[in-house]
Amino acid sequence: MKIYAFHLLNDYSGSPKVLMQLAKGWTKNGLDVQLVTCSGREGFLSDIEDVKYHYYWYRFAANPFIRLFNLILSQVLLLLKLFSKVQKEDIIYINTVLPFGAAILGKLKGCRVVYHLHETTVRPAIFKSFLFGILRWAADDIIYVSNFLAKQEPIPSAKQHILHNAIEEEFLDTAIKNRREHSTPKHVLMVCSLKDYKGVKEFIQLAEDLPQFDFRLVMNASETAINDYFDATTLPNNIKMFPTQTDLHSFYHWADTILNLSRPDGWVETFGLTIIEGMAYGLPAIVPPVGGIVELVEEGENGFKIDSRKRTILKTTLQNLLSNTTIYNALTKSATKKIEAFSETTFLQKSLTIING
Repeated sequence: MKIYAFHLLNDYSGSPKVLMQLAKGWTKNGLDVQLVTCSGREGFLSDIEDVKYHYYWYRFAANPFIRLFNLILSQVLLLLKLFSKVQKEDIIYINTVLPFGAAILGKLKGCRVVYHLHETTVRPAIFKSFLFGILRWAADDIIYVSNFLAKQEPIPSAKQHILHNAIEEEFLDTAIKNRREHSTPKHVLMVCSLKDYKGVKEFIQLAEDLPQFDFRLVMNASETAINDYFDATTLPNNIKMFPTQTDLHSFYHWADTILNLSRPDGWVETFGLTIIEGMAYGLPAIVPPVGGIVELVEEGENGFKIDSRKRTILKTTLQNLLSNTTIYNALTKSATKKIEAFSETTFLQKSLTIING
């Protein structure tokens, strides 16, 4: 039996990082892992030891019509490439809802099809209906990254599992060694995609509102894309922009708090990997009040849940957090305690139980 694990776009975002953790854990437990992703890209899925790779063509395009065409073409190519290789006893493991060609392949070959579902926000609605229609037709098992997502996208026809994302043991060990004293907290960090709905503009407004603090925004985008996006924007002096990073440790070490400002009307976070990475460094968090991400934060204990569109409340909360060392230190202590709930060992054990089920 082989596990054919499918992911569309290899990059340095959260969902390929989760699949990377799984692939490493599976191979260490003697499973034959065949990783299927697009060619010509570097990301978390690159060069994983003991994994066999199968590449197919896909190119991201800014134009939504070209992007849709590229996706459909990539899934046809995927089907043709792997149809003769995949056997009935193999497992088709689909990371995110996008690689729908893998689901069709699995059904045609009579394989067990396992979806690892990370998202609920897919646009336009007709595209979401298509992708989730394929999922309902093909899935034998669905793994949800949060209880919220399981309630949001119930699929009664499939076995349903909750598997919260976990922090890598190596990452956690490094974080513990590099935690620092936050005697005068003033550094604010956000890591996200370069999208309006991720709260990029709200983060800039926050920097404008609080000139006494320093802000860093790390985006999963190139310097060219960032420069184009902010070309007509006058940025405050207390904010620095950074393109895609392969190693975020120095940023978490610099930071005193970690933010996720995704707008509830534009993007509902189903988990929030950067939040638990920040908590590994003892960083209190501010997150949206909806979605799976709320399962990571206890209000007033290790962070706060605030709608980023509520500018005054957001500003006041962050100002109070960083200005009151008693409150800040209590939240930091709770953040380091909360991270224990996201052990990679437990994560991998649950995954193996699902695979072997």
